[in-house]
This record gives sequence, C-alpha cells and structure tokens, in this order.
Amino acid sequence: MIIFIISVALLGAYYFLIHYYHRSWKQIPDFGYGSANDFPATEKISVIVPARNEEAVIEQCIVSLLQQSYPKELLEIIVVDDHSTDGTAGIVKQYGKQGILLIPPREQPGAQHTAFKKKAIEAAIQASTGTLIVTTDADCIFHRDWIKTIAAFHQYSKAVFIAAPVKIKPANSLLSAFQSIDFAILQGITAASVYKKFHNMCNGANLAYEKTVFNEVNGFKNIDHIASGDDMLLMQKIYSKSPGGIAYLKAAAAIVETSPAHDMKAFFNQRIRWASKTGQYNDKRIVFVLALVYIINLCLFILLAGSIVQPGWLLFFAVAVFYKTLIEWNFVKEVLKYFNLQHLMWGFPLFQPLHITYTVIAGFLGSFGSYEWKGRKVR
Repeated sequence: MIIFIISVALLGAYYFLIHYYHRSWKQIPDFGYGSANDFPATEKISVIVPARNEEAVIEQCIVSLLQQSYPKELLEIIVVDDHSTDGTAGIVKQYGKQGILLIPPREQPGAQHTAFKKKAIEAAIQASTGTLIVTTDADCIFHRDWIKTIAAFHQYSKAVFIAAPVKIKPANSLLSAFQSIDFAILQGITAASVYKKFHNMCNGANLAYEKTVFNEVNGFKNIDHIASGDDMLLMQKIYSKSPGGIAYLKAAAAIVETSPAHDMKAFFNQRIRWASKTGQYNDKRIVFVLALVYIINLCLFILLAGSIVQPGWLLFFAVAVFYKTLIEWNFVKEVLKYFNLQHLMWGFPLFQPLHITYTVIAGFLGSFGSYEWKGRKVR
C-alpha cells in the first residue's frame, strides 16, 4: 500500500520535527513572578481590544483588564467597536468613567475594506498614547499580573515584538476539550519555534509590540487586503526588519484565557480563517513545516476515507495514527501540564481522527474556499 508507505516515511521526518519542538520547549526559561518584580513599572502601555458583536463576553474582559496590577496611570485600555450590530458598544460606554476608551466604527479609516480587524487595530494605535501596544480579543480574561509581566519582560528582553501564551479554557463538551488540546499543542509549537527562531508563529489574543516598530514597518500596509493575519503577517513584517527583536514570553501570569468555538460550524470557520493566510507567508521555513504536516494528515485522511470502500485500509490507518500519537505523546503531555490541562490527556489519542480531518478540510478551504466570521462572509 503506497499511501501507507508514504505516510510512515513522512512520519519519520515528523519525528525529528516534534523532537526538536519538544527539546526547544523544555529549554525556554520561565519568566516567573520574581523576575517580573525585578523591573519597576515605567512604561505607558496601551491595551487594544477589537470587538464585534461581543455583548455576551465584553464586560468580563473589561472587568479583568480593570483589575490589572499595573499602575493605572501607565495603563490605557482602548476598545474598538468593529461595526457591532448588538449591544457591545453600549456595554463598553458604561465603563467610560473608569478610563475605558471606546472608538466607534466611523473613526476607522478604510472601513469599507475586507480587513476590518486590521483597520480597527490601526485606528486604536493612532489614538493610543502608550509606547508598547498590547493586543487581545474581547472574549479573553487575564491574570491580574498579565500587563505587569509583559512590561517587565519587555524591559528584560529588549524585544520589539513579544508573542505570549493563550489558553482555550474548556467548557463541558467534547468539542471544547478537543479545542483546548489542539490549541495548547499549537501554543507549544509557537513557543518553541519563536524561542529558537526556527520560524515565526503567534496569536493576536496575546501580543505586544513597540508602537515605533509598528509605524516603521507601515503597520498593515501591503497585507491590508487579507481579512486575517493581524498577528502572524504583522510578525512576519517586523521580523524582516528586526529578526533579533522577536521573543516569546513563557510565564504563567502571562497566559491569556479565551473561549472555545461554541459549535462545529464556528470551529471550522475559525480554523479556515487561520489557514486562509498561509499563502501569504514569505518565511519558507514555516511553509515547509505546514506543508509537511498537511501532507502527513492528507495521507492519513486518504487511508481513513478509503477504508469505506477498502475495509482493510482501516488497519493501515490505525497503525499510522498509533505511530503519530507515540511521536507526539511526551511533547503534548508536557505542554498540557504547563497549561494546567493535563486532565484532558485522555482525549489526545481519541481525538486524532478529528484532528486529521479538520486539518485537511480547513487547509483546503483556507486556500480555495470561503468562510464566515462574525457575520461576514469572506471570499
């Protein structure tokens, strides 16, 4: 069976890739609470929260931001209303007296374009007074020392762009458990790759970058025709200018918690949106990694789908997936433990068929299909 042979051969290369990520993950120094206290708070920080139709979660996000331990006089919180059609703006306005700045849609230049979130962030950055920009999402909550830890790490590392950890907090469903596991693995890979400067990855729910470097690379110019990519495509631009200025912050207090997609449709739309920017990467290293992972999963998917007409293929699929699971096991176990998700380890081998299936489908539709996000249909 040629597909099985190809799968096993590629899994051999995959072993060395995962081993590299695992070893790199363990080498990342933890920037703990004591380290954060070694650096006095001196820097003005602007936290930017783009929000579209987030009335169900925006208040908990704002309250969590208002509880930050960072000095109030050095912290600016800006929420940008990205053309919400619900009560998001009204909720944000209630916190105006506590210093929350709301930027309405009409102040966003170029809002007629498809990259609405980028336009929202740009509008907030133009209105900001901080020297360090921190971006997050409206459905996130934070440790009270989140900003304090980022500020201290910025002083310590001298990095111009900081990627930091994000955790999907599982709800009471199998889909949310799967998302928590899958996303934690992506975060482990992100941390390892950024720390080793192997390739660039990040997530817009927990990013920090200097306002000056954002302006120096002309912000989202030349990537503002792409609906997504306010995180990784910006990171790519900044890396091209300052390859030594990229850093990863590994600290428990810096972990941002976000919510899982509420159903399978929303989940697939989210992952298709993420995959849609793959063709815009000019970093050949990440393109190679993504291609290797996609081809492996495609081969496994063919074995699984083919078993419908050739039942014997199911055995080949099971053997290959067992091999893949063994390769990933120790790395996944350590990453889940770091994010306090070790209780979900039982689901890791069981969710492999779903992971393989969504990787193939989302990867394909991200390049050739369309998706809906926040009530907007893209491509």
